[in-house]
Amino acid sequence: MTRPFYITTAIDYANGAPHLGHAYEKVLADVISRHQRMSGYQVHFLTGLDEHGQKVQQTAQKREVNPQVFVDEIAEIFKAMLKSLNISNDDYIRTTESRHQLVVQSFLQKLYDQGLIYSGKKTDWYSTRQEQFLTDKDRDVDGNWPEIYGEVTQTTEENYYFKLSQYQPWLIEHIKSHPDFINPSFRAKQVLEFLKEPLNDLCISRPKSRLTWGIELPFDHNFVTYVWFDALTNYYSAVADKNLWPADVHVIGKDILSPPHAVYWPCMLKALNIDPPKQLLVHGWWTVDSKKASKSEGNANDSLNLIQSHGADAFRYYLSREMVVGQDADFSHKGFGDRYKADLANNLGNLVNRLLNMVGRNYAGSIPAPSADEELEKSLRDLWSVTQKKYFDSFASYQISHALESLWVFVSAMNAFIETRAPWKLAKSTAPQDKARLDSCLAYVAEGLRLVGTVLLPIMPESAAKLLVNIGQPVPTHFEGQLNWSTVCTGRKVSEKCILFPQNEDSASGVKA
Repeated sequence: MTRPFYITTAIDYANGAPHLGHAYEKVLADVISRHQRMSGYQVHFLTGLDEHGQKVQQTAQKREVNPQVFVDEIAEIFKAMLKSLNISNDDYIRTTESRHQLVVQSFLQKLYDQGLIYSGKKTDWYSTRQEQFLTDKDRDVDGNWPEIYGEVTQTTEENYYFKLSQYQPWLIEHIKSHPDFINPSFRAKQVLEFLKEPLNDLCISRPKSRLTWGIELPFDHNFVTYVWFDALTNYYSAVADKNLWPADVHVIGKDILSPPHAVYWPCMLKALNIDPPKQLLVHGWWTVDSKKASKSEGNANDSLNLIQSHGADAFRYYLSREMVVGQDADFSHKGFGDRYKADLANNLGNLVNRLLNMVGRNYAGSIPAPSADEELEKSLRDLWSVTQKKYFDSFASYQISHALESLWVFVSAMNAFIETRAPWKLAKSTAPQDKARLDSCLAYVAEGLRLVGTVLLPIMPESAAKLLVNIGQPVPTHFEGQLNWSTVCTGRKVSEKCILFPQNEDSASGVKA
């Protein structure tokens, strides 16, 4: 029986255009999803849009449109980004959908009926930007409110509160006893540090006098649901009828780890007697040319233009290769151009064309059988065994950049192998031993490229498939039976020419890539 694998991204907030961070998170989750499908799992990949809240209401009012009309427009923009990046999500949930709202209201009613939600009037600090109440422990070391909160004002109002604080001991024990719950592990230590201070109960409502654009509380029609209680529930509401819970992986950014995903969400589920997700995979932030990505800097989303100029696969490769999951990374057009030229166009792309050219010129387009197994060939074959283990071990912990780093050591070794063997010289020789070496050289490079193309399918699905087709190979849907060194390339017809990664001028940056 095929094992299910349920993976999600954070749902994007419907108050702005997609940017590099949105793109990266979707690519990361998509690469994992495609890899898991090829590993034999029955994957369900969810992403979507968070559509309620004060900022959405205010933006819609400024534009003088109904909030639903506004979020409908934003949804199409985000879906277009998914299409441009070749994201293979199985579902797209929007928090204005009835399937979601029914589950949110069901959760709220169950907690209320259990006495876990109560009403109270409190004076609190409130961040409009983050749409959340704050306490003094949210201040920085100088006693100021961090920039992330924007304008913070003191407000007194009546609201409903979830008894979050009573689940603090359970949560601490759960994190300690489940070391894989938060990945990377240093993020778990940060959450435990946060939990050393007593938790406040969570305000889960907003009065309609201040906010009308939200899901109405089922037990008090004068209030709507706090946007985080609403948004977090999407992971469950999308699969409530599919028997897929708990989620295997929630892919999220470090800014929404604690408290939303690492505190609110598991405690909400515990109170409802529902298992928590198995893992929170926490990625870092992208800077652009060593500066914070922001609308004011004008650098928040211009990087997405590279999808049009260089293709989705090159963009997916760069994001996957450049960021170590859990750490921050810096994006630059020059860095992209350098990586495109060195890794893709020169290292991999030229190797493919060298093979096609030599096979076409000397073997009428059919890959020869290896007829020698000298130490040089054996070293390449042995290196694949090492590479394969490193590649899949890295994927097991979702360290995609490390997997690609090890794979490109192998690609570089194939280039070094072909330089050392010099097939263009062997082709001119009439000596039988040179003919045998030429056969084996091209057969080994073809086999190496078959293996590289196969494991690259989750990261660069179109380019890897094109590579395989051009060396006469079918495009596999599973890894099983495809990863051992073999002679399956023997006799396969190759294309005359294949430009996987065209060298072009990036109009956005002026960098030759």
